[in-house]
Amino acid sequence: MDKHWSNFCTVSIVHFMAFPDCIGGEGPIVETVGKIAEDPFFGGIEIGWIKDPEVRAVTKAALDTGHIKVAYGAQSAVLIQKLNPNSLDEDERKHAVARLKKNIDEAAEMGAERMAFLSGKDPGDSDRPAALEALIKSVRELCAYAQDRGLGLTCETFDREIDKKALIGPSEYAAGFAAAVREDYPDFGLMYDLSHQPLLFEEAEPALTQLKPHLVHAHIGNCVVDPETPGYGDLHPRFGWPGGCNDVDELVDFLRALFKIGYLDAGKDERPWVGFEVKPQTDQEKSEQVIAGTKRVWQEAWSRV
Repeated sequence: MDKHWSNFCTVSIVHFMAFPDCIGGEGPIVETVGKIAEDPFFGGIEIGWIKDPEVRAVTKAALDTGHIKVAYGAQSAVLIQKLNPNSLDEDERKHAVARLKKNIDEAAEMGAERMAFLSGKDPGDSDRPAALEALIKSVRELCAYAQDRGLGLTCETFDREIDKKALIGPSEYAAGFAAAVREDYPDFGLMYDLSHQPLLFEEAEPALTQLKPHLVHAHIGNCVVDPETPGYGDLHPRFGWPGGCNDVDELVDFLRALFKIGYLDAGKDERPWVGFEVKPQTDQEKSEQVIAGTKRVWQEAWSRV
């Protein structure tokens, strides 16, 4: 078996992070999605919300023409709109569900295979059990809605203490949450991001082993845990960013762990997704250069796995 990564996974990129002018659902979406669709390195693209229906139509045509797999990331829509599907305020929870249903409709319109989102804020120890129940209620409703539209749903785990301070969350806790949802919706799954691993104070193999039964998507990227260092928090700086936590060595460890748990397996009928999530941090950093640098890190790491 040729050990080229395309035999083991669909390599994708989070469009709205690589081109942050598009993160709010507006901006040069058609032009920048087109650049990714024209790049045969990527087998998949992760798009976000696109507010203008005409822009959605032109973007979809570009994706169809490029014959590239599509996933939909609602994370930016959740964060920008401050949605909280685990709110203990029932009206706020229902509002989040209603807005996420609109994202599901858009994801289906764009031909996405799955839609990713994140939980709301962690309310602290005392209210956490009630918040988890609220989230499970929301996600079950969303899974039913998505299932009718041919989509699977994915919850991405985020940090709980440093930046996003999300309910989901540490890997052991996330696995328990996913198991509860999957009792009724077995196509539901979790996404784990190398960028979030240091922010969760976790290590690749133990974390991914806990998530193994539920893992449907992985991201790779970088972060900064020193509050005195530029880029602190969950800002997804490029690999090689001064003071960043992740580079080639850390990606090698991450990929080895993905192989060990069986996530990367050439025998699978459907190749699992591994997505680049990197973002320019300054005006001097061009998106195209950040993407090229990430490809180089990926190629070097893959050669060492």
